[in-house]
Amino acid sequence: MTTHKHLGVQLYSVRDDLAPAQLDGTLERLAAMGFTHIEPYRLLENTAALRAAMDATGLVATSAHARLTEANRDEHLEAAASLGIDTVIVPWVEPESIADAAGVEALARSLNELSSYSRARGIRIGYHNHDFEFSRQIDGSSAWELLVSLLDPAVILELDTYWASVGGGDVFEILPRLRERIRFLHVKNEPPDVDDPAPLGADITGRMPEILDLASPFVELPVVEIVVDDGDVFPVLERNARWFLEQVTA
Repeated sequence: MTTHKHLGVQLYSVRDDLAPAQLDGTLERLAAMGFTHIEPYRLLENTAALRAAMDATGLVATSAHARLTEANRDEHLEAAASLGIDTVIVPWVEPESIADAAGVEALARSLNELSSYSRARGIRIGYHNHDFEFSRQIDGSSAWELLVSLLDPAVILELDTYWASVGGGDVFEILPRLRERIRFLHVKNEPPDVDDPAPLGADITGRMPEILDLASPFVELPVVEIVVDDGDVFPVLERNARWFLEQVTA
């Protein structure tokens, strides 16, 4: 099996350890685990300190999360550029805002306009799914499928494999079909927690090697995201970093 030698981590995973006094140490721990990339999610907070910590640890960022449909786009694009980021991904919209076709069409227009605006600044725009885009049905199709059909191909997709499965998506069908659109992949290799929702789509439990095989020819970067509400997230991140990096073969 061959996949990326580069591995990213979404900084939301360590959201409680990103205060200025903790930032250097947190990034050092992530780099020591073998992560090569970070995916920031609050571009306007401690931007200069984050840049310095990246330089000190050798970690790089090519993608970031920012709710550009609601925020000051110029400030976020400037911060992204200062961090070396060339793809800014909209990670969330209010579920009720895409409750019908009109809402999905409005989101597509907004993302397409953002893409045109940011492209002149050398930055791509992307969209990251959760479960509700897949579970919401509009005229016999999911809101996610409708959105993708309306997006300019320049708007890339970051497929969150867990949330797509929970919402009803078939990751194993989506990846090959949208190989020209999906550029980032959110992943984790963890057994489901007791309170995890049951997948409405294809169950990906234990099938991450298959996903990596499908995605590795075209995905630019797999990004680990682990959400731990109670307890220490670092051992979980270390376990995942080790597992994903072990998938690389010569």
